[in-house]
Amino acid sequence: MKKILRYITTSCLMFAFFSSCKKDITSLNENPKLPSNVDPGTLFANAQKKLTDILTTPSQFENICRLFTQYWAETVYTSESRYANIMTNNIPGRFWNVLYANVLKSLYEAKKLINAKNAGIDAIAKNKLALIDILIVYTYSVLVDTYGNVPYSEALNVENIHPKYDDASTIYNDLLVKLDAAINSLDISKTSFGVSDIIYKGDIDRWKKFANSIKLRMGMRLVDVSGSNAKNIVEQAVQSGVFQSNADGAMFTYSTVPPNTNPIWENLIQNERNDFVAAQPFVDTMNALNDPRRMAYFTKVGNAYIGGKYGSQNNYVAFSHVGDRLIAENMESFLMEYTEVEFLLAEAVERGFAVGGTAEGHYKSAITASMQYWNVPQPDIDAYLLQPAVAYSTATGDYKQKIGTQKWIAFYNRPFEAWCEWKRLDYPVLVKPANAASDIPKRLRYPVREQNLNKEAYDQAAGAIPGGDLFTSKVFWD
Repeated sequence: MKKILRYITTSCLMFAFFSSCKKDITSLNENPKLPSNVDPGTLFANAQKKLTDILTTPSQFENICRLFTQYWAETVYTSESRYANIMTNNIPGRFWNVLYANVLKSLYEAKKLINAKNAGIDAIAKNKLALIDILIVYTYSVLVDTYGNVPYSEALNVENIHPKYDDASTIYNDLLVKLDAAINSLDISKTSFGVSDIIYKGDIDRWKKFANSIKLRMGMRLVDVSGSNAKNIVEQAVQSGVFQSNADGAMFTYSTVPPNTNPIWENLIQNERNDFVAAQPFVDTMNALNDPRRMAYFTKVGNAYIGGKYGSQNNYVAFSHVGDRLIAENMESFLMEYTEVEFLLAEAVERGFAVGGTAEGHYKSAITASMQYWNVPQPDIDAYLLQPAVAYSTATGDYKQKIGTQKWIAFYNRPFEAWCEWKRLDYPVLVKPANAASDIPKRLRYPVREQNLNKEAYDQAAGAIPGGDLFTSKVFWD
């Protein structure tokens, strides 16, 4: 009898135990470190930061556009300057992963949350969705400008781990449609994300100018492959309203408190790295023009600005370093600025587009805006513009060379955009180092992970690129 009672008691205890477990078992599916209810504004802010970080960072493992454009030269490790070990160091993979997994994923999740919480979609929610779409368009344009064909229509779908690569030109056209829809849905009388919008603090009027300025840029990227379409896009953007001053720029301001600090400070100061000096091609160009922005861009060696040999090892103490303003913890960075808009308008006038003004006027406004941003006194700006080597009527070359050279100088802290415009305008003339592994890259190759895990789609995408999946192949608008 004791055995029977003991069996019954034990069974009852086990039943009670499992019954109590059954009540709480769903909690096992919850990750206590991962919040299930996220504010869309937090995701939006995260996307802004991650996007700005990857376009700004000088990390040799994430973004080496400062080397492609020969702004900086390396001191000890020179493989990136010689376009070697780019795949070995997984630079294309890291750039790709940040844009897809960190930026786009955050934006799409924010969009999903807003739609779920706002069944009727009021004006404020519509504004939020439009801002998200504007950044989605921006991010995908960066991916296309970097790689060419990329996953788009099937991207970020957990049910499809082998997304196809869409045609780059088709993506661009669809992005422009999305951008128009976002612009048309903005209501400047209503608010949006507020302080969660680090760039504009929810100012819809400035977001509208930003969106139109992106449209202007994308239209100008298409001028050599779709002239009449590009003309319409550019003229529509200008008519709707692009940046009018430096105050309109899409600027992300970093904090003095990690981990929200300037990526240049993090890489050069916080990590105590002496990996870079000013590059000779860039410094020599600025020296020849007596460019007053040198005092902001670089430090002096004695009484001179001296650049190191690009593609070779350089003694760190013998050459100019990155200027103090760029290595401040809270130095801001731009996704787009007024200077860029004015350079694009100068070129648009030269191509016969109805955007108003003169090529010379927009050219001078672009240079002036850049110098004002870098705190150059007005008398020095005026003197610079009067130099025969700078003045639009007398500077060397055609409009592509004049605009391309000055844009290269102005875009010093926007290396990705400088790389894209160098590819498109073919100026300035940059020469690869004698020991280079290839010509200067015109695109990034697809990540190794894609080649291994999405092979069928990768093979189709690589086969669609004239020249194949090489650094020297061109994206469709180049």
